[in-house]
Amino acid sequence: MISLPPGREIIEIDQGTTEWQQVRTGMATASRFSDVMATIKSGEAAVRKNYRAELVLERLTGKYVDQYVSGPMIWGREQEPFARAAYEIETGSVVDQAGFIRMKDSKIGYSPDGMVEDGIIEIKCPNSSTHMETLISGKMSPGHMPQVQGGMWLRGAAWCDFISFDPRMPEEMQLFVQRIKRDSAYIIELEVGVTEFLNTVDEMHDALVKKFRRKK
Repeated sequence: MISLPPGREIIEIDQGTTEWQQVRTGMATASRFSDVMATIKSGEAAVRKNYRAELVLERLTGKYVDQYVSGPMIWGREQEPFARAAYEIETGSVVDQAGFIRMKDSKIGYSPDGMVEDGIIEIKCPNSSTHMETLISGKMSPGHMPQVQGGMWLRGAAWCDFISFDPRMPEEMQLFVQRIKRDSAYIIELEVGVTEFLNTVDEMHDALVKKFRRKK
């Protein structure tokens, strides 16, 4: 039985399906927390503005905005089950899967790649160049931190095993695993940032509805 912190619930649904997309519609999800937290010297980054518009559009229409899926992204999705299996063999862990974790009182959610006891796993199956860089540096790219810490926040996890997997490499170089510990201070900043972002989504949505959907 998978336990969650108070205020969260698991939606048992297959990831990637139409039903899964509908559950996530209009919600800020951990995979996009890097967009939420993106800033530039002069203020808000374009990816944050675009993500806000995307969520507002989903709320206005009730329809999930399809994301562009590139060839490398398709490759990564296809390899994810093999990465999960390789991790289980390497660590002796049993990975539980769940469709979607969401906050009950806010539009925030997370689709875990897997859960192991009091931790989670985050799988990336990148191009070989990126995988090689990870192997050489011996550490996860900082760009993944919002998603990783966000997953720990929503799952209530103590750690995340970050996985990079490339089956095109020699066998001993295919799997990289780094354990990332929960950073409570980072998660507090993330929670504040995501909450503030969702407030701006609400404001834009309400302004559009007020202006263009007046009662007849």
